[in-house]
Amino acid sequence: MTRPNVIVIYCDDLGYGDLSCYGSDAIRTPHLDALAQDGARFTNWYSNSPVCSPSRAALLTGKYPAKTGVSHILGGKRGTGGLKADAKTLAQRLKEHGYRTALFGKWHLGSAQDTKPNAKGFDEYFGFQAGCVDYYSHIFYWGMPSVNPVHDLWSNDKEVWRDGEYLTHLITDKSVEFIEASRAADKPFFLYAAYNAPHYPMHAPEKYMKRYSHLPRDRQLMAAMISAVDDGVGDIVAALKRVGAYENTIIFFSSDNGPSSESRNYLDGTEDVYYGGSAGIFRGHKGSLFEGGIREPAILVYPSIIAAGQTKDDVGMMADIVPTVMDLAGLPVPTAEEIDGSSIVPMLTQGAGTPHQQICWEYGSQLAIREGKWKLVLGGKLDFDRTQPDDVHLSNLEVDPGERVNLKDEFPEIAQRLEKDVRQWYATLL
Repeated sequence: MTRPNVIVIYCDDLGYGDLSCYGSDAIRTPHLDALAQDGARFTNWYSNSPVCSPSRAALLTGKYPAKTGVSHILGGKRGTGGLKADAKTLAQRLKEHGYRTALFGKWHLGSAQDTKPNAKGFDEYFGFQAGCVDYYSHIFYWGMPSVNPVHDLWSNDKEVWRDGEYLTHLITDKSVEFIEASRAADKPFFLYAAYNAPHYPMHAPEKYMKRYSHLPRDRQLMAAMISAVDDGVGDIVAALKRVGAYENTIIFFSSDNGPSSESRNYLDGTEDVYYGGSAGIFRGHKGSLFEGGIREPAILVYPSIIAAGQTKDDVGMMADIVPTVMDLAGLPVPTAEEIDGSSIVPMLTQGAGTPHQQICWEYGSQLAIREGKWKLVLGGKLDFDRTQPDDVHLSNLEVDPGERVNLKDEFPEIAQRLEKDVRQWYATLL
């Protein structure tokens, strides 16, 4: 059998509670639900950051974000630096072993020449380099002077204009074309389909809006955007089946961080928080190291190897994808000296537990650590701006997954030990 193809499908600001296979009571995602049934659905899967650029850095390199040179949201000005030269991406690793590689969608890991997708292992690239764009004009406004927004749509190094075309559909169409072209290729492929949905600005075609006309406007927009992605996933899977590649393709689906509560999501003239996305039972949103900001829906499928219908409660993280893919493909797995992630193949095929004794996070003034059922958050926020009263917050996630009860005074020794561990870990990043 030839080496497996690899597809990573990544959303942007998708909440844990925003898929029907993760308990949404409003959004219907039949294609993602079907994909989850074909492999493993994770209930304790984590992003390595509560914001986009660092999460993507960890996903593609297998390293904690700070080690890649990307520990914060990168700006949109052309020429912005990004991934370090030694931050080797999954695309680079697979390309060394004969893979065709493509990225369609959001990059957000640097727009300087040496940090663009084509310089980091992708043979083919169509998408945008900054953090978010208008879905129809493909113009980037966030953080830019109002008189000087930046158009941000590229085909490799060439700027292209596709005015009026919905970007979610463009990403899907490019992905399907790439898969169809694999019929004539004698190489396996790696496809990174990086949807910007459901990140603001909130735009959706009318046919999806009509599907959710019974919902409040903010929730309607979110649901419509997610359904467009779900249809895209359906088209990608259908293309794989048409070319006879589905059984021999590794597919990973997830999102970079939890749902955004930023008021700019819904252009209603107020500065109230946005209520369209759902983190389910979890506390916190994008920008928070509480579970709502970092616990993500995640699905991993490889029909030839991974048994269908699995629900995995063991802990995993985005940095595990690089070693897991390399392991499943029968290629050299990077060592613990090279990366921070671990292969979860034994978890998927042998019933093993998580390879992680601890997982740590840092973002701005926040630190967090998870060890088994315990989770400690230091300086935790609910999003970018909203604070909460506990500088030290200890939770038992087995009985309180929503982190509503602070146990630091009931279990002071555990809180002190975990605080020491996460601060020691943080010191190694500086």
